[in-house]
Amino acid sequence: MARRAFYSFEYKPDNWRASQVRNMGVVDGNKPATDNDWEKVIKGGDKAIKKWIDGQLSGRSCTIVLIGKSTAGRKWIKYEIEESWNNGKGVLGIYVHNLLNAKSEKTDKGRNPFEDFTVGAEKKKLSSIVKAYNPPYSGSQNVYNYIKENLADWIEKAIEIRDNY
Repeated sequence: MARRAFYSFEYKPDNWRASQVRNMGVVDGNKPATDNDWEKVIKGGDKAIKKWIDGQLSGRSCTIVLIGKSTAGRKWIKYEIEESWNNGKGVLGIYVHNLLNAKSEKTDKGRNPFEDFTVGAEKKKLSSIVKAYNPPYSGSQNVYNYIKENLADWIEKAIEIRDNY
């Protein structure tokens, strides 16, 4: 079954890293907003941003959170995670700090964004359910290859996990 994924990430610091993952061609991902498109969306305020995100999430089977240095705790990342989980989508995270940006720079590893959520009556941390993958390499090309080789399996696992909750 062809999977369609929504990519969640912090735009300014991680858009270059995110484009590397999105362009792997492993899954059909959401069409990235151009800088101009995104500027138009944010000028519409919170209501317009929610509408845009909801439209992007529609028809997706999984949300992939690309975890950078400051991804966790960001308002719209949290909204995307919460909406995805509540609407039965698979959710997974991938740490992207060792992928190079446009200036050939790495960044610091960020905090797990799933730590901010609890689910169910027992208030179980989402981070104990949702997988956040940290490629075991420091070289950008090795990280890229590792993500590309495993992404399809990670998506299937995320959907399976979500189906069990």
